[in-house]
Amino acid sequence: MISVDGFETRAAVLEDRELVEIYLERREAPSIVGNIYLGRVKDILPGMQAAFVDIGIERNAFLYVEEVIFPRTSESEAIPPIQYLLKPGQDILIQVVKEPMDLKGARVTMQVTLPGRYLVLLPYSDFIGTSRRLPEEERQRLKEICEKIKPRGKGLIVRTAAEGTSFDDLRADVKRLLLYWRKINREVRQSNPVKLIYQEPQLALRIVRDLFSSDFRRLVVDSEPDYHTIVEFLESTDPELVKKVELYSERLPLFDKYNINQDIENATKRKVWLRSGGYISIDHTEALTAIDVNTGKYVGKTTLEQTIFKTNLEAAVEIVRQLRLRDIGGIIVIDFIDMQEPANREEVSRVLLESLASDRTKNRVIEISKLGLVEMTRKNVSQGLLEFQAETCPCCHGLGVVLSDATVGIQNYRQMKKVAATHISESFIFRINPRGKAFLEQKGKLMNNVLDLGWGKRAYLVYDDAVPVSKPEMVEEGTEAQIEQSISNFY
Repeated sequence: MISVDGFETRAAVLEDRELVEIYLERREAPSIVGNIYLGRVKDILPGMQAAFVDIGIERNAFLYVEEVIFPRTSESEAIPPIQYLLKPGQDILIQVVKEPMDLKGARVTMQVTLPGRYLVLLPYSDFIGTSRRLPEEERQRLKEICEKIKPRGKGLIVRTAAEGTSFDDLRADVKRLLLYWRKINREVRQSNPVKLIYQEPQLALRIVRDLFSSDFRRLVVDSEPDYHTIVEFLESTDPELVKKVELYSERLPLFDKYNINQDIENATKRKVWLRSGGYISIDHTEALTAIDVNTGKYVGKTTLEQTIFKTNLEAAVEIVRQLRLRDIGGIIVIDFIDMQEPANREEVSRVLLESLASDRTKNRVIEISKLGLVEMTRKNVSQGLLEFQAETCPCCHGLGVVLSDATVGIQNYRQMKKVAATHISESFIFRINPRGKAFLEQKGKLMNNVLDLGWGKRAYLVYDDAVPVSKPEMVEEGTEAQIEQSISNFY
């Protein structure tokens, strides 16, 4: 289901009426993954074996030495140090493979690829690859066709959508991709760096090109212009799929009718409840994502081992759904509840791997350890759902907790007492966040917004929500008479 409004394009994938993947793109900040730029090398980092490349966006892109193209005498030839391959000021053609995230620039490669409906063209490689999601016999059939239509000196990768595709359709896809590549080369010759050479289609068309296939029952779009664009694309690439495309025109918004908005909201929460009454909790750190499984309200019916086993089985399926839905990438550690029976551990591992087979994103899993931990990695291409929709909390700065009122009150008191100890004035006016006020009043330190600081000194408090917690700001200091006269101006 694809929903388009004045702010975002959103694409949702539902399996058995359950949301499993969500893709979001803001109009003012479209994805740059897949874009091809004529960039300029800015800096070489020998210690990192990488280079920074200016591609015309806010932060320079990052290019590892493994992604640099250079003339090889053999496949086994070692990669030379990057300082021998690139120089500052050099112009290079690169493609974005990973979005800029946090303070990191985009990841780029010189190994440019051009995705089509059924095939991916590799202009700088000379081999044929096939999707692992295809049946073995189909992979062999498609590989034989590609050996006949592969352009000389270039490579092809067969996509999952190519299953059942005819020789003529595959050859037409190759011709389209070669046409795009000629246009790119012509644009490069006529352009000066830094410049965007090729831009990936917007989300609505991109999701149809990359995901929509005969496996899907239907595609629902609530935007008439996007509906016509999609139909036009499918008529030229896969006419059989056109009949599965529907234009949604009801008054109730598409994502509300199918409860997708609520599912998206739930996918940003830390705790996910299982049908049995157990739950999983998902915590993000800078290094990894930790997922913990708990029995919660589920007490089982027979033995403790069976209760734990059933909870872990249910959690294994739900964890994969959450990984896909939230688009969690990087290192992931799953803490299943400890099981005594080796056969139970093997079954939970089997269910996890079976569920991951439906994940389009590349992943790698290590078997369950004796501690019940599963370590895995999942390719990280763009921001996950949570990072896309949220920003770091200004109060806790990502810690996930805030200081208690008692702690805030004590810290404020100590900060103001420090000022009083280092100034000769007897009275002060402080602007302060109201958190902690009740604690100081309860302890008898604060009366009528006047705080006793000791040594015969006092602080008059003015409350302001805009002041950072535990960071009181001194506004004025002076004699008692001067401050008493000034404080009236604040009320």
